[in-house]
Amino acid sequence: MRDARRWPLLVAVVLVGLNLRPFLTAVGPLAGGIRPDTGMTLQALASLTLVPMLLMGLLAFLGPAVEAAVGARRAVVASLALLALGSLLRLAAGSAAGLVGTAALIGLGVAVIQAVFPGILKRHFPDRLPLAMGLYSAMLMGGGAVGAQLSPLIAAATGSWRVGLGWLGLPALAALAVALVAIPKGETSAPGEALPVGRLLRRPRTWLLMASFGLVNGGYSTVVAWLSPFYQDHGWAAAASGRLLAAMAASQAVAALLCPLLARRHRDRRPWLWLTMALQAVGFAGLAAAPAAAPLLWACCAGAGLGGCFALTLVVALDHLPRPADAGALAALMQGGGFLIAGTAPWVVAVLHDRTGGFAAGWMLHLAEIGLVAGLTLRLRPDSYRAAMASPPDRARARRAEAPPPCTLRS
Repeated sequence: MRDARRWPLLVAVVLVGLNLRPFLTAVGPLAGGIRPDTGMTLQALASLTLVPMLLMGLLAFLGPAVEAAVGARRAVVASLALLALGSLLRLAAGSAAGLVGTAALIGLGVAVIQAVFPGILKRHFPDRLPLAMGLYSAMLMGGGAVGAQLSPLIAAATGSWRVGLGWLGLPALAALAVALVAIPKGETSAPGEALPVGRLLRRPRTWLLMASFGLVNGGYSTVVAWLSPFYQDHGWAAAASGRLLAAMAASQAVAALLCPLLARRHRDRRPWLWLTMALQAVGFAGLAAAPAAAPLLWACCAGAGLGGCFALTLVVALDHLPRPADAGALAALMQGGGFLIAGTAPWVVAVLHDRTGGFAAGWMLHLAEIGLVAGLTLRLRPDSYRAAMASPPDRARARRAEAPPPCTLRS
């Protein structure tokens, strides 16, 4: 694809990305209105994050099959329609069950998009992949900032938290209109082009990527669900806690854009990944030990670390395999297993809150998980990619090729 033809697709990247997180970040700032009207407990409220993220995980495993069956363009268009419908139905949601149902509908749409979109970017931007993935990730995180900032303001202006959630159907419809024009027709993988899912699941590296992605994004789902209620417990108003969550999401967006660009000239992405983990550690440690000392600093450090790590981990997954269909399938599986892990995090933190009377234990849990992911990242050496993803006979040959020649002694 020539550069001039890629511009419409970049516009689609922006609009699609902006729609993939506001439905999550809008809930926390509006929790003070949702809970009295619906009678939801903290654990029930956590299901508004848990259900869509579990769907993102489960359906990501089907991403390669969906793309092969209907094509990436049709999958994205249909999923944006589901996202818009689920958001608009929240205008009439009157119960906890209704909210959870709309969360499932939205999660279904987002799950399919996230499963097929990285493959589209790998296919059309092979020479600018860090830039394309950085833009996609930045818009994804930036959309979270939009939801956190605008939803409480719209709810306050209209006097209804339902409108504060339901208005998100409008940008989804805009993204749908652009996707119909910008994504090339016939955008699909040839049958049998991508590696079989079963083959990828037999690679230990696939599971390592799932675990790393899931533990990090568990921190994201917890922050999205509980940062605003955490500070509301400290006496903050809904709008103020929403601004803090928006600042966190904005820092995510900036880091998601900048980190892949800064790392693009370095084949080894691990130093940059460790930097993002250090930022997360500062943020979670501050929230646990001194939340009132510097709320904006803690939120922005956690956000920058989470956003940069999200984007870089996607780039690392796509780096592992040269063919777009194969790389997209690996990224889909990584997100699938990862979101299954991440989706449970807000519920676990809600349980810890009920047992300890506060959120500090949850913040410390994520601090410990960062240490675990930092250790797993040691294994992501670029020279290990080929051997890690090869079949057993090919893997043995690759390792022999990478090994230094034996020393010989001459008499």
